[in-house]
Amino acid sequence: IEITLEANPGTFEQEKFVAYRKLGINRLSIGIQSFQQQKLEALGRIHNGDEAVRAGGMARQAGFDNFNLDLMHGLPDQSLDDALSDLRQAIELNPTHISWYQLTLEPNTVFFARPPQGIPDEDNAWDMQEHCQALLAQAGFGQYEVSAYARPGRQSAHNLNYWRFGDYLGIGAGAHGKISSGAEEHVLRRWKLKHPQAYLDSAGTPASFGGDDVIAPERLPFEYMLNLLRLHEGFGLRDFESRTGLSRSVLDAPLAEAVQHGWLDVTDGHVQPTELGRRFTNDVVSLFLEE
Repeated sequence: IEITLEANPGTFEQEKFVAYRKLGINRLSIGIQSFQQQKLEALGRIHNGDEAVRAGGMARQAGFDNFNLDLMHGLPDQSLDDALSDLRQAIELNPTHISWYQLTLEPNTVFFARPPQGIPDEDNAWDMQEHCQALLAQAGFGQYEVSAYARPGRQSAHNLNYWRFGDYLGIGAGAHGKISSGAEEHVLRRWKLKHPQAYLDSAGTPASFGGDDVIAPERLPFEYMLNLLRLHEGFGLRDFESRTGLSRSVLDAPLAEAVQHGWLDVTDGHVQPTELGRRFTNDVVSLFLEE
């Protein structure tokens, strides 16, 4: 069983790594984001570059032979050399997995309300992606998902479950879960109250649920593709039927359009994104969204 703990690189967290390992946690995911002080300050991170470097070494010293480092690119005032430098430093720490993703301005965040100056334009961001992906491949990290790179056999088990449209339980304040049940394979998404005190006060009662949502059959193809088309491996049409309870025939029209664009390859009942399709994942997924 893979048991992953999200951890920060700050000294306070590092001192607990040995205790985490003794508890049975066998994988860490460490939120580095960058090793450069200026970039960390721009992101509002509380750790510094030295703590970020030490975290990888301390994880191994604590007995973790399986750990992930989170890195971001497309940061304010980040150059191609800056991005490559961050990635080289991460590789030097010898993690088994690197999550390398581009900064996006999400709604209800400070950056979305007040976008920082100096975010690389699309051409510069593409240069970073091409050069850094080549560096990751050269170092032995295979890309298996939009932002995930792993050494052989070290893909993230829990993330693969999400992306393969598997079920999972959400336990605790703010947790989300997904459960499939019933003869018609109803898919239920459920979430818990976000505020820890409100969650504790209502523990053991239906009030602890923040809400739930049964995904309508017409939404299932989009929800499925939103996850599965992130993966390089693609999916089998038989798997689609077993996960959603729908006939594969509901995919005929959007699959045909995606194949026509050169975005997907459909062979012997298996659907897989092409290299071009991986560049336009959002466009591919939108084909499966009901009007």
